[in-house]
Amino acid sequence: MRYLVALFFMLVALAVTGPAAVAAAAGLQPWSENPWYWSYRGEPVLLLGGSDDDSLFQWPEKDLLAQLERLDAAGGNVIRNTMSDRKDKGFEVYPFKRRADGRYDLNEWDEEYWARFERLLRETSRRRIFVQIEIWDRFDFTDQGGKNRWQIHPYNPKNNVNYGYEESGFAPRYPDHPAANRQPFFFTTPNQRHNRTILGFQQRFVDRMLDHSLRYDHVLYCIDNETSGEEEWGRYWAQFVKARAVKAGRTIYVTEMWDDWNLSAARHKRTFDHPELYGFVDVSQNNHNRGQKHWDGFLYVRRYLAERPRPMNTTKIYGAGTRAGSTEQDGIERFWRHLLAGAASLRFHRPEAGLGLGDKAVAAIRAARKLESKIRLWSLTPATDLLADREPNEAYLAAAAGFAYALYFPAGGEVRLDLSAGRGPWTVYWIDIASGEWGPSRPLDGGAATVLAPPTVGNWAAAIVRGAD
Repeated sequence: MRYLVALFFMLVALAVTGPAAVAAAAGLQPWSENPWYWSYRGEPVLLLGGSDDDSLFQWPEKDLLAQLERLDAAGGNVIRNTMSDRKDKGFEVYPFKRRADGRYDLNEWDEEYWARFERLLRETSRRRIFVQIEIWDRFDFTDQGGKNRWQIHPYNPKNNVNYGYEESGFAPRYPDHPAANRQPFFFTTPNQRHNRTILGFQQRFVDRMLDHSLRYDHVLYCIDNETSGEEEWGRYWAQFVKARAVKAGRTIYVTEMWDDWNLSAARHKRTFDHPELYGFVDVSQNNHNRGQKHWDGFLYVRRYLAERPRPMNTTKIYGAGTRAGSTEQDGIERFWRHLLAGAASLRFHRPEAGLGLGDKAVAAIRAARKLESKIRLWSLTPATDLLADREPNEAYLAAAAGFAYALYFPAGGEVRLDLSAGRGPWTVYWIDIASGEWGPSRPLDGGAATVLAPPTVGNWAAAIVRGAD
């Protein structure tokens, strides 16, 4: 009888709201039991990933599928996808149709662009790999650094049949770094300059993107890549995509990514202070910081959001040996500090700014999944106060005191862990982050402080759980 009643109400829901709305209720969303983390179809899920490009949808099919298979095999389940069209590798296409005379018509689509996007959504959905989309990337519309991307872009008036320089408000060149925010493309919305000429084409592009993405329930939305823009720009587009989702019977989650490396800067509060609009936060720019400052910056945001907790994503973990001031060790440390500090989604940034999906990134993801196999990280909170004899950046801890502890050492060392909340036998399981494999394990006695040091110098994690091995 109870089965028939449940079936009746499900059919009523379908009749009233349609199948898309019913499916959306089970899609990717903050977990009701711990909204610092994501859930998918009712189950909590930790998002871990890395990728060798920011716009994987543009990749040839064979290369895309190989990248997704490598990520899946490592235990990864999230990628970043900017809707970018800049021709950095040569195989990228613009979303607009190019005429025989070489100019673009912004009222006509290049269907290859959208077929590639649909393929990415379809193939990630099949593998349960989540996608954080960035709608606008300021680096697409600049000539900075001699790259001349604006010179060939369809929105440049000289390259399309739809408007001229005077009508559009565009200039022939934009040589400044986009952080200067001089590109009129990012001032078109009604509470800015209300450039109706350009805004209509922008709306049309976002509508077409949503025609594809709103059919799926494994997608998150970020308005911009590390923007220095005005608050009204991001707010307008966040409202725009959420309104479209409502019409489609979907609930989606949107954020903005600000450029400021200091997470306590006022600009970030444009997102932090508006949970009604921004359902999660992205703190990727904290990954320009190092050591204790990196850890403390993330925890500042956790404290700031404590009354209205939301998932904290870090979709760009910088750190590679190919850029000055950045090392591979930086990338690994940033991943593990954010993991223990409570990040809901972590992704190694693409080379040359990050480890991408290289061997070291794969090993780190595999190691994190081994830690997760012993301890559900959403059951823990940051707890370095339980470590004594700790130097800055020596070790990091997350804990459910008396139940489980997750410990990370970046480069050896020795600390005393307070186990006074849990008497009886414990076991420490070491995980070698360099290989992604299990290390040694040994018993511990609870009820008092115990000294812990990793098996060797290097990146090690430890799962400390109740009971004998």
